[in-house]
Order: sequence, then C-alpha cells, then structure tokens
Amino acid sequence: MKSLVPSSSIHRRIFIPLIPHKPLSSVSSSPSSSIDEITNTPLPNSDSVESNASPQPQNSIKIPTFQKPISENTGLSQNDVVDTLLGHRNDPLSALQYFKWVEKQPGFIREIGDSFCVLLHILVSSENHCNVARNLINNYLSSDSAPLGIMLVDHLINCSEKFGFGLNPCVFNYLLNGYVRARRYKDAIDCYYALVYRDIMPFVLILNGLLSSLVRANLIDEARGVFEDVGLKKISYDCATVYTMMCASLREGKAEEAEKYFVEAKNSGVELDPPVYWTAVRVACMKLEMNAACDLLSEMKERGWVPPEGTFTHVICTCVKQRNMIEALRLKDEMISSGYSVNLVVATSLMKGYYQKGDLRSALELFDKIVEDGLTPNKVTYAVLIEGCCINKNMVKARELYIQMKSAGIQPTVYIVNSLIRGYLQSQLTGEAIEQFDDAVKAGIANVFTYNTLISWFCEKGRVDDASRIWDKMIDQQVEPTVVSYNNMILGNCRKGNMDVALDLLSEMTVKNLKANVFTYSILVDGYFKKGETEKAIGMFDRMVSLGIAPTDVTVNTVISGLCKVGQTIVAKDRMEKFVAKGFTPICMTYNSLIDGFIKEGDIDSALTVYDELCETGLSPNVVTYTTLIDGFCKRENIDLALKMHSEMRAKGIKMDVTAYNTLIDAFCKRSDMTSASELFDEIAEVGLSPTAPVYNTMIGGFRKLYNMESALDLYKRMKNEGIGCDLATYTTLIDGLLKVGNILLASDLYQEMLAKDILPDVVTYSVLVRGLCNKGQVENARKILEEMVKKSITPNVLIYNTLIAGYFREGNLKEAFRLHDEMLDRGLSPDDMTYDILVSGKFKENISHMGALSV
Repeated sequence: MKSLVPSSSIHRRIFIPLIPHKPLSSVSSSPSSSIDEITNTPLPNSDSVESNASPQPQNSIKIPTFQKPISENTGLSQNDVVDTLLGHRNDPLSALQYFKWVEKQPGFIREIGDSFCVLLHILVSSENHCNVARNLINNYLSSDSAPLGIMLVDHLINCSEKFGFGLNPCVFNYLLNGYVRARRYKDAIDCYYALVYRDIMPFVLILNGLLSSLVRANLIDEARGVFEDVGLKKISYDCATVYTMMCASLREGKAEEAEKYFVEAKNSGVELDPPVYWTAVRVACMKLEMNAACDLLSEMKERGWVPPEGTFTHVICTCVKQRNMIEALRLKDEMISSGYSVNLVVATSLMKGYYQKGDLRSALELFDKIVEDGLTPNKVTYAVLIEGCCINKNMVKARELYIQMKSAGIQPTVYIVNSLIRGYLQSQLTGEAIEQFDDAVKAGIANVFTYNTLISWFCEKGRVDDASRIWDKMIDQQVEPTVVSYNNMILGNCRKGNMDVALDLLSEMTVKNLKANVFTYSILVDGYFKKGETEKAIGMFDRMVSLGIAPTDVTVNTVISGLCKVGQTIVAKDRMEKFVAKGFTPICMTYNSLIDGFIKEGDIDSALTVYDELCETGLSPNVVTYTTLIDGFCKRENIDLALKMHSEMRAKGIKMDVTAYNTLIDAFCKRSDMTSASELFDEIAEVGLSPTAPVYNTMIGGFRKLYNMESALDLYKRMKNEGIGCDLATYTTLIDGLLKVGNILLASDLYQEMLAKDILPDVVTYSVLVRGLCNKGQVENARKILEEMVKKSITPNVLIYNTLIAGYFREGNLKEAFRLHDEMLDRGLSPDDMTYDILVSGKFKENISHMGALSV
C-alpha cells in the first residue's frame, strides 16, 4: 500500500511525526465543544466503578481502578486506552463512553494518537454512530492546533492497517469535509489529494462542498486544479459539480472555459439539470453565439423545462446585439406564452434593436406601450431611446424625451448628454449642441469625451477658433485633455496650415507626459506635406521612427502621397521600395498615388510602368486607378488610350464612377465631339448613376464652345427639373455663351437669378460680363461691372482692364483708356504684352485666344 503522496500530486512538504494535540478537555471549555455535547451521551458514574465490582451489564465498560491516588499515578498510556477500545470495537457506544471517561483522567497523556483514530474507526463501523464520528472530527478540526491534512489521513490509514479495520470511506470524507467546514482550505486540498492518491475517492457531495467553498473563497485556480484532477482520476461528479465550475469560470470572465466544462460533462453522460443549462445559455450569450443560445433553449423545452425569465432576457438581448430582430421578437412572444411579462430590460433592448435597423417609429411605440402597461422607464431606457432619436436625426423627439426624463426626476448622465450633443451636431444644429454642452458644464457632468466631441467637430469643419474656445473651457474646468484631445486640435490646426501651433501642441503633450502616438505624427506629416513643406514632413516622419513608434500603413501612404503631390514622385517610389523591404505591403491606393504623381508631372510612361507593377502584384486596379489614367490621357489629348482604359474597365467588370465619366466627357467636349460626349452622358443614367453638377457644367461648356446655346439651355432646364443645384460655374458658362450669341437679355436674367440665390460672382464671372458687354458695344455697362467689383472688394484682373481699354479705344475714348491703364497700375497690376499692344497700336482682336484662356 502507498504510504506517502507523491510531490507531483500535492504540495511538496516535509513529513514530521504527529504533534501532540491539544486535549479534548481543553476544547470543551468553549461552547458546543465537549464530547458530551457532541454525543449527547451521559458519562458513567465513576464513583461506582471498583476493581471487585460485580459483573457489569452487557453495554457497560469495566473501568480499571488505580491502587495509588491519581495524583501519584503515571497515568493511562495510549496503548492501554487503545487496548480497551479494541475490546469494545463491536460496541461503539461503550467505546465512546470509555473514551470520554479517559479524556477526563488527569494522568492520561493527551495527544492525537492511535486512541482517537481507533475510536473514529469504531464509530463509523456503525451506521448509528457515523454522525457522532463526523461531529467529533468537525469539533477537533476547528482547533488551531489540529494537524495538517496529509498527516491525519496517514494516521487514520495506519491505524486501520495496524488494528485490522477496513478503510471505511466515510471517515475520510468526514475528515475532508471537516477541513472545509473549518475553512482550512489548504489542508482540505492536501487532504483531497492524499485520499485520491490512496484510491480513496471522495463522495460527490463532499467533492462539491470542497469546490464550492474554494470558489466562494475566491480560490478559483485551486478549485480548477482539483476539478482537473477529478477528470484525470475519472472520479464521479454530478451536475452540481459542473454548475460550480461553470460559475467559477464566469466569475473570472472565462466564457470559453465554462463552455468547455458544459460540453465535456454533456459528452460524458453526466445528467445535467436546469441550472446548468441556464448557465450554459448565459455563456453562449456572453460569447454572442445567438444560435447556440437558441439551440439550448430548444433543448430545455424538449426536456419539459421552462426557462426562467432571466434566461429569456439574456437570449433576447443577445439576438438584438446580433441585429436579429426577427428572432428577438419570436423569443419575446415565447417568453410571454411561458407566463412572463415583458420586463424593462427586454423592452429597452428591443427598442435599441428597432432603431438600429432604422425603425425608430416602432421603438417609440414600444416605449409608449410599456409606460401604458405600468413599467417605469429608467435611466438606461431613456438613454437608449434618446440615442436612437439622435442617430436617426429626430432631435425634436430626442429633446422631448430628455425633458420628460428630467420631469420624472431622473438626472441625465454624461452618456445621454454626449448622445444629444452628437445628434445636434450631425443634424447641423450647432447652436443647440453648444447650449446642451453649456448645460452639461454647469451641471458638472461634462467629461473629456464631451469636450472632445465638440473639439473634433469644429476641427473637422475648419472652425479652429471655436475648437480653441472649447479647449480653453476644458482647461478652466480642470478637465485633463487626452491624447485624442490633442490629436483633434493638431488636426484642426494642420488643416488650417497653422503648423507652428500644431507643433506647440505636440510639445505641450510631452510636458504633460502624454505620449504622442502614430496618429499624432501622421497628422503632422500630412499637414506639412499639404503646406508644401516637404523637408519638415519627412523630418517629422523620421522623428516618429526614431522614437520607436512604428508607422502604420496609413502613415506610409501619407508619405508616398505627399511626395507625389509636391512633384517628387520618383523619390516617393524609392521610399516605397524601402518600405516594402521593411515589410510594408503596398495597396491599390499606394500605386494610385504614384500613377497620379507621374501623370501630373507629364511622365505617362512611368505612370504606365507603375500600373503594370500594380497588376503584377495581383492587386486589381480600382476605379480611381482608371480614372486617374483616363484623366491623364485626356489632358494630353490621347483620347484613344483613354477609351482603351475605359474598355478595359468594362472587361474587368469595374464600373466607372461619375468622375471618370466626366473626365471622358470633358475630353470629347474639348474635341468638339458632342455626339460622343452626349452618348457617355446618357450612359451615366443607364448604369444607375446620376449626373452631378460638374458633369452638367462640362456638357454645357461643350455646347457653349459650339455656340449651341439651345442645347446648353436644355441641359440647364433639365438640371432644375432633377433638383440639381446650378452653381457659379453653371451660370458663368451660360452667361458667357448667351453674351457671345448676343442674347444679352437672357444673360442678364440668369445673372439676376444667380444673385437671388446668393451665388456671388467671382473674377471669372466678371471677366465674362465685361468681355461680353464690350464685344456688343456696351462699354459703359461693362464699366459698371468694374465699379461693382471694386465695391465688393474684388480686385479686377489684367484681362478685364485690357478688355475695357480695348473697348474705349474702339469708341475713340483714348482719355478713358489711358486712365484705366493708370488705375490698373495703381492697383498693383502689371500690364502684359496685350496691354501695350492695345495702347501702342490700338489693336484689339476679339478672338479670346489673343487675350488668354478664360477658365470657367
């Protein structure tokens, strides 16, 4: 038989001889500790026990008498007591009574030795005395001086072998349970391993008590170790064991582990009960495994079990999180048919589900219904519904609910306030957002996210001054900015070109021990590139790398794109190759930047080489790739190659976007091929797209070039009918064309219509008006246009002055012509060759090509 537990099964320890234990008589000094109280059996009257007494009744014990006074006697030895106990091994009551008597003898050597272990073996041999043995053990182990678990197990086993007792598992299970009851968990664990090593298996009830106690004491790793050993030793366990271990795993948030316990138990044939299934459903919900949760509910239904309300609630909420409202509503109906009412958690979850799929009306109707049914909405309910209204841009209802919530005595949380502010901003109700923000600041609930929301919004809109005011208020309220706060402010200033301010903010972050991240540096790199400060952009990138901040793909693409935009496409390509060597994988956008850069630099061959490289990598060119190439070919009047790219797009199933169509249409318009341009224009609608204002403007410009103002005006009317707003380019092109064909009245009407729509003319529009009027001999009216420009603080260009000067020359008003020349000089404008040609020779050709190209 094995005598020691191997170190691999239990904690390694040094075994020492059994230490003498505190006598039981000392334990009895405390309430409910004496053997008498434990057994409720009266002690024999020792005064009546004599050595020559008459024979005792069958159940009595012959107690020896001493020839000397007890005070002079050396006392009873363990061997004496054991011999007497063994003489009554078939009489547990007598053995117990004798042991009680012995414990009171002053000469008895009080230690936990063989006598106590023998008594326990005798007691458990009788079903009527098992509880007595259990109580003796519990009482004994409550003492601080009780020996370690392994030592007591060894002692009980040794006694059983020495005195011929069988290994009754009850005594060992009582011992294990005793350590648990005494909360001596380390000894309990050691006792468990010692028993199992000796092939003494704990009862399921005792095992469950051990595991649940360890879990309650937050000794979950120890419980996990014991349960793993149970599996290895193939020790029997039941559904209560599984439930305990699943709950232990969930306490630590280990849903996968809890699921493993359930599956293993189910596969092992353990009869599982409803609580285990309920817990398994909860696990599936935590993992957002909606189908698994629903399957478990079906299994429970097949077994005749009605899931509790909480289980239904968990699954319905999970269905909503998975955006499966059909299943959520089905389970809600099943919940009602099972005898439950829709609770507030379910109702709130369903409201969220409704608005997430865009059905705000149903969410609001459900809210009204639960109020009608007597449910009182709480803070979470209002938060969900207000957020739904904000997302769906129904700010009137959001505000109404907010007021209703406050009227009900529910104070708004910062989450609700932040939802409202975001909603107002997304609905372009900036004033209401600021008002809500100010209320939140006064109420003391605005947090850094509240401030960040407004700062981000203003920076995105280029309103850096407004963002700065929010920032200052945040500092005044002692709300510490985060890295996100700084990134927003840096972004806003970079977009406005305020790179010095952005750099100061970066320095401020360092002072405050806030670590700038890759987003911070990416924003700064992009900002320097957009300002044309290439060296500073590259320097900022290198600084980021030197600090150990790994660039993201976005950062790398920013560098490549930035170099391309400043005309350093070859440098960008070299950089990309170095990045690739370090593990960077270019995407289509990377190649598009290079293609666009080469095309803008007029290097079509290099652009096509990059295009070939893109295709060789296995990436598919996208619509931006083709649009960029088509635009480049068209600008270099290589319309055939552009059309080839168009055909390739179709062959690859890549649909052209409106921008690509406009590029091709513009190329045909410049070639005065309005038939082909019109075919492409019609194709836009055929492929399911809608022409935009720039497309219409291109077509109108094409017809204007051919003096076909009837077709141009038809397109203008079509724009209005389709609700596409005419912009400045539209009106300027039409006015120019109408003036060229001599329709001054209609041109004037369109100009007034443009002004009525608050579309202000720019210098190009004024140039068109001046030239058109001068060409028709209305120089004085053209002069009024110049005066209007001056009043609006719009500086006329040289072309306008040349046109007016030429107009006055034609009329013979040389004085006014030279005066305009002097005025032009006073305004800081430099006369060009055309100016001097007019002044010296009086020549002026109406052909616009001699006066410079007019951009519309």
